[in-house]
Amino acid sequence: MHTTREINVGYDILKANRELAGKNRALLDESGITAFNIMGAIGSGKTLLIEKTIERIGKEYRIGVIAGDVVASIDTARFLKHGVPATGLNTGKECHLDAHIVEHGLGELPLDKLDILFIENVGNLICPTDYELGEHRRVVVVSVSEGDDIVEKHPLIFGNADLVLVNKVDIADAVDADADKMVGDARQINPLIDVLKISLKTGEGFEEWIGFVLGSTG
Repeated sequence: MHTTREINVGYDILKANRELAGKNRALLDESGITAFNIMGAIGSGKTLLIEKTIERIGKEYRIGVIAGDVVASIDTARFLKHGVPATGLNTGKECHLDAHIVEHGLGELPLDKLDILFIENVGNLICPTDYELGEHRRVVVVSVSEGDDIVEKHPLIFGNADLVLVNKVDIADAVDADADKMVGDARQINPLIDVLKISLKTGEGFEEWIGFVLGSTG
């Protein structure tokens, strides 16, 4: 008689990822680095957010960047132009970074010369949700141009995020989007989450974002 056993492969993968993420976190802590996992869909403004943050505090704080993407060289080149250490991690067919990939990225950066690390995740609001990287803060960037129902359509990624940035609020009227609805949806999903309305074009909310970064940095 044959027996059937149900094997939860997903659980084993996620458990292994969490263990490796813990090792990444320990390495970052040992190096005195605060890491931010920047998540969001393609076009939400993740890359520009990091660039402007480098411009704003890059002289006072030593910043490094890991850029994750199917083809990561494009964003990596943008970060390198700002004179900061940056490495690109090509994910190929994978729609998210995981702790193992990030481990390789950490090995390519001068950790002893960094205070802050931004990890730009692959442009996706679904796949990165379950994969810890070793980060200290999880940030989700959404844009009003994605539609003001984008938050309620993707609730899981907001459940364990520390901050939501509702970006491009300067064009909300033009795209017929209600930024306040997006803020309310995020807080309904996660009452403990911080939410900021920002515009990287006009500067609205940007200093509050900088306050979050510096307040998170040990």
